[in-house]
This record gives sequence, C-alpha cells and structure tokens, in this order.
Amino acid sequence: MSPSYDVIVIGLGGMGSAAAHHLSARGARVLGLERFGPVHNRGSSHGGSRITRQSYFEDPAYVPLLLRAYELYEDVERATGREIAALCGGVMVGPPASRTVSGSLRSATEWDLPHEMLDAREIRRRFPTLAPKDDEVALYEKKAGLVRPENMVAAHLQLATRQGARLHFEEPVLRWEPYRYGVRVHTCENTYTAGQLVICPGAWAPRLLTDLGVAFTIERQVMYWFQPKHGTRPFALENHPVYIWEDAEGVQVYGFPAIDGPDLGAKVAFFRKGAVCTPDTIDRTVHEEEIQAMADHMSRCVPDLPGAFLKAATCMYSNTPDEHFVISRHPAHPESVTVACGFSGHGFKFAPVVGEILADLALTGTTRHPIGLFAPSRLTAAPA
Repeated sequence: MSPSYDVIVIGLGGMGSAAAHHLSARGARVLGLERFGPVHNRGSSHGGSRITRQSYFEDPAYVPLLLRAYELYEDVERATGREIAALCGGVMVGPPASRTVSGSLRSATEWDLPHEMLDAREIRRRFPTLAPKDDEVALYEKKAGLVRPENMVAAHLQLATRQGARLHFEEPVLRWEPYRYGVRVHTCENTYTAGQLVICPGAWAPRLLTDLGVAFTIERQVMYWFQPKHGTRPFALENHPVYIWEDAEGVQVYGFPAIDGPDLGAKVAFFRKGAVCTPDTIDRTVHEEEIQAMADHMSRCVPDLPGAFLKAATCMYSNTPDEHFVISRHPAHPESVTVACGFSGHGFKFAPVVGEILADLALTGTTRHPIGLFAPSRLTAAPA
C-alpha cells in the first residue's frame, strides 16, 4: 500500500509554509496541516515586522544561512509580487563588550561583512532619534532591515498552492506515528499517510515532539506600538534604522522604523524577559504595567518614541536551553521524520532557507547547508 502523499508538513507558519513551498517546487506530493487559518496570529509568525541582519551576534555559524535567506527573499518577491524585505540599515547598540555589539562584530569580521563601528557621538549625528550613553557604541550594517512575516507566510502558501500542494487549515494534528510505509498523521478529521513527515510545530513542540528529548520552554512575548512624540517623519523607513539595543545590565530591546503610515506608529519590544506559558495558558491581554515598563525603558534610549500608546500584541518564543535552533532528521525516526523547532525568538528571518533545508532533508536525507549547530544531540547527550 503506497502512502497518499510524498510528504506531510505539520504547521504552516513561517517554517512550515516555506517547507511546503520548497517541497512542492521539487515535484513532491505535499499535504500541509495547520491548526488555525492561513497567516494567523496565534503563534510566532505575525506582528508586521521582524528584524533581519547578517552580522549575527548569536554565532557566526548562522551567517551562511542568512546570505542564502537574503537571496530567497528576492526570489519570493519576484515570484509573488509581495514585499518581503526592506533593507533600511540597522544598528546593534550597547557597551563595547556587550554580546549585541561584540558578537555582531565577531560575525562581521569573520565573514568579511560590510559594516561600520560608530561611537556615541556618531550614532547621535547619524540617527538623531537615538540617545546612546557616552560609553555606548554601535555596529552599523547597511544590509540589515526588516522582513514582513505575514507577507512571507502568505507568499509561501501562495507558491505551494500554485505548485500543487494541498493545504488544510483549521485541522489540528492529534498525533503522528511511524508505520511500515512511512508515517501516519491523525487529525481531528482524518488519518493521512506519507513517505516523509516534516514537523514545524512552533510553540506546540512540547506536545508534538515528546520523544525528541529537548527541554523546550515556551515564553510569552509582547510587541508594542507607540506614536512618536513629534510625529513619524523622523522614524520613517528612509530615515530610521532597525535596532537592537543592549544596556549595561544585559537587557535587550529591539525596534523598527514607522513602516505602516503616520497613524500606526513604530514598533518596539523586549528581546527576552517573557513569562513562561503554554499555547493554552498564554495571557493574550497586555497589562498597563507592561506598557509603562516598555515606555519607561524606551524613554531612556529613544526619547521621542514613547508618546501615545497605540496597540500591543502577544506572540510566543519556543526556546531551547542554548537558544540555538533544532533542524534535523528526528534521531528516533531518521528514515522518515524531519523537525524544525526551538527557534528561540530569532528564527523568522531564516524561514526561506529553513524551508530549503527541510526539503533537502525530507527528500534526500542530507543538505549542503551548514546545520551542525542545530543537531538535537547537543541538548540530549548524557553528561560525561
């Protein structure tokens, strides 16, 4: 009995939609399963903007994947006509020894990426909305900017459908299991079979990947939009960079230009500091004290930003213990199951290249991309 599909993809958010596109582009018979509707706001792939950058402070090993992701942004834009990326430049600000600055400089140096180092005076001159302390510096990267999460997910779904993938929405997966011919996937409506399974579960990783052996932590995060005190023109895309700013205590915030017109303000958020939750228990209400804490922090580094509060939205980080990704064949089912999870709050910019990697792994068992850092064995090996 042959399976009904070549590949089933569980989860059609940032990574799953990209996987469905790349798999179907190679001629695979693809079924995509998503518990919510298309381009939903219940997980992590929403909020209007995500920072993209190449001088990657997390680890230089990410840089080759970023270079490929940038190529794929352009491919998707050409294929669909949707805006995917806007490279307005970006600054990584903080004390010289901070991870944000020193890690960015390490990647830029190791990979010979174009960049500039700015002292506090030069930061203020180039970007008058920013108010660094005298002992803070910044790495400026012209090729940094933002990607549009909803547009990217919609574009990948559009391409997957165009290429023949069958995408089922509002159909939660209950469980999956290996069987003689590949895998079975049970949903609330049906049971499907395929030769290969790709699991992109986002915050549902602890539920769908119980046998992976990774201790995921799901974290509630809040994104905020404020109206700048003196109007949005100084924060317009052509005038303002994206930024990640680390203070002396190691607290990181990130922010964007005002990209959606004068009435929608500019978006900011803390990079970490989230409350542990599950997809079922996350508090979707944003409380007054949270808004005030964000405004107070921003008033010290971007004083003109926190004028009128406009709106806020929640999302979820799916963190691994070391905050690096998991992208691999499933160690317990290496012949038929591929996983992509634990993106730890910094994964969305990689979605196009992750989709390419997942297609490689599902169809050939290997990939040309460097993914050794993302093996789950690093997190599950017994201590010596």
